[in-house]
Amino acid sequence: MANVFDDAADSYDAVRPGYPGELFKDISRLTRLGQGARVLEVGCGTGQATLEFARRGYTVLCVEPGRSLLDLAKRKLIGFPVEFRASRFEDWPLEEGMFDLVASGTAWHWVDADIGFRKAAAALKPGGFIALFWNLHPTPYKGFFEDVQRIYRELVPEWRGPDARQTAGQRIDEIGRQISASNHFEEPAVKLYSWTRAYCSGDYVKLLDTYSDHRALPEDRRSRLYREIKQMIDERYGGWVERPYLTALFLASGKESS
Repeated sequence: MANVFDDAADSYDAVRPGYPGELFKDISRLTRLGQGARVLEVGCGTGQATLEFARRGYTVLCVEPGRSLLDLAKRKLIGFPVEFRASRFEDWPLEEGMFDLVASGTAWHWVDADIGFRKAAAALKPGGFIALFWNLHPTPYKGFFEDVQRIYRELVPEWRGPDARQTAGQRIDEIGRQISASNHFEEPAVKLYSWTRAYCSGDYVKLLDTYSDHRALPEDRRSRLYREIKQMIDERYGGWVERPYLTALFLASGKESS
């Protein structure tokens, strides 16, 4: 899967939405991290969240398996106190008890949970925190996002529709349970942020092409899917869609026994 994202590094950086500024303010406020705090970021991608941490004066170590993603992040973060390791988190040589915060934005679901939570807890200093955050799609789907399901049903009938998937609320509950069940972290505090980003039809198709399930389609089916979605946006929605986001932050302190 690292290669799936790595092949779309430029599009990923251009059209993936990033995260609301309030999220980073809340992490800083609730953890009370000061200048020079050490952050371990798992799956930094092109450095969208990394830049927010670095601007707050934190020293960041990024562990990311995608080399093209990592190269782009390096260029973006020149001059900031950020180091990079090209590795899966599971394979990264543990630096035990060295970090104030382990953070991961829209990447932790790729980590083997049995290894990931244990390793994250071991990497933290006493009193350290884990901050996991994702951009989710609010449910139920409405407007264009309900309308476009007709195209998906026709061209990718093997995919489950929104009604057959977890709701945003169910996904949030599941993640919270996973963190607690790991036995390495306390019950997480959960904060939600609702916001939107507008995409022209071309950029929306680029956004779709950064999703692993879309990129895994055979090229002919993928091209037709994108062509018909772009045509729908241009002809029925004036060339633009307003994409709603529900960003969920899970913040938990490490258990002393970890």
